[in-house]
Amino acid sequence: MTRALRLLPAPLLLTVLLHAQTSPELTRILQRLDQLEAQNQELLEEIRSLRGELAAVQGATPATPPPTTEQAQAPTAPVEQRLDIAEHRIEEQAQSKVESSQKLPIRLTGMALFNSFLDSHQSGGSDYPTFAFAPGPGHAGATVRQTILGLEFRGPQAIWGGTVHGSVYMDFASGSAPLSQTMRLRTGSIEIDWASRSVLAGVEKPIFNPREPSSLAQVAVSPLAGAGNLWLWVPQVKFQQDFSLSSQTGLRAATGVMETREVGPYPGGQATGNPEAFRPGWEGRFEFYHKFDDERRLEIAPGFHASTTHFAGVSIPSDLFSLDWFFNPVRPLELTGFYYQGQNVAMLGTGGIRQGFDVDAGQAEPVHSRGGWAQLTVHALPRLDFHLFSGQQDDRNSDLVSGSIAKNLIYGGNLYFRVAPNVLVGWETTQLRTVYLGQGTRINNHYDLALAYLF
Repeated sequence: MTRALRLLPAPLLLTVLLHAQTSPELTRILQRLDQLEAQNQELLEEIRSLRGELAAVQGATPATPPPTTEQAQAPTAPVEQRLDIAEHRIEEQAQSKVESSQKLPIRLTGMALFNSFLDSHQSGGSDYPTFAFAPGPGHAGATVRQTILGLEFRGPQAIWGGTVHGSVYMDFASGSAPLSQTMRLRTGSIEIDWASRSVLAGVEKPIFNPREPSSLAQVAVSPLAGAGNLWLWVPQVKFQQDFSLSSQTGLRAATGVMETREVGPYPGGQATGNPEAFRPGWEGRFEFYHKFDDERRLEIAPGFHASTTHFAGVSIPSDLFSLDWFFNPVRPLELTGFYYQGQNVAMLGTGGIRQGFDVDAGQAEPVHSRGGWAQLTVHALPRLDFHLFSGQQDDRNSDLVSGSIAKNLIYGGNLYFRVAPNVLVGWETTQLRTVYLGQGTRINNHYDLALAYLF
């Protein structure tokens, strides 16, 4: 019988064999095939899960497509081997990441910045003068002192459902000597956010003036310092409350206590000595905003500062009113600016112009001042931006003595070109015009070529 079956053609042999099987045997074969298919599907699901866990460890969000027929049929490594590979990759990730002692996420950020610059005469030897000095030679050089290093952190949930986050930023611009590259603190803060309110404690710009002009040339101090931008980073505690007036309109109200850095009277005045070094101050800002669409919005914010300087037993008020704004009527254009008017504002950061007050025969005389800055930004191309700006500080002449700075004016512009998503080349040209009471105007021109790597 066996020999006879061997002599049959293959199709006929297959038919005979199938008919020779009993019905229970066919059922077991089909059940076995179903079991093998189910096990194969479980193995594919396990592979997808392992890939997802590995991608999560590496900080990526996996979007793994279903395996193709070729991938499903390809041989896979044993589970033990795949787990070993995953462990090695986890160890590599642990060696390269920034980790805190409390196992909370910390992000390294900042800007590696190289500046090459040329100043005309009357620069006073400063890389970027904030006012024109007495006649003298020009000044040129290059530096990386304005490089910024920052750490941004985010903590666990705080009381009442709030979230904790903050930052610390440093640079290498401590001191005025060209080769003085000691690291220093710029700003740092700890903030707790809730759904519509927040509390911040740290060292930041004044509450009434959070905006900044755009510059890769003047980074060691805030751009346009001494020419309308009251910038000094000061210790403060700020509370902010958000009010939603509609889906597109709202109000952000911020107020807080800050610590002033008091400076002496202006040079040439009759007062001698130093004021009480630090004084508390009260500041506030109330920003109204409206979003026209996803790309256009208007923001306008009045603000104030109030404090008192103590000098030689005399109290000298320091107060001002401010107004800042942002408006982009069309997507390529942005209008930004800041205006202030007040008295005794030198301690808020006026670029080394120590003209806050004078005392004559026991009578305090605060110097009245007004100024501000404005900037037009043009997003010309996806990789090219232009910034045109101007600013000034104008102190009241009747409060000054001969030789004091009556007005400090700067105007200029720069361009940013992105050679890569995080690499900028910048060119800036500015002219600084400082008017000395009774002594004429001194001019300094500044030219700066910058290369910045953002990380």
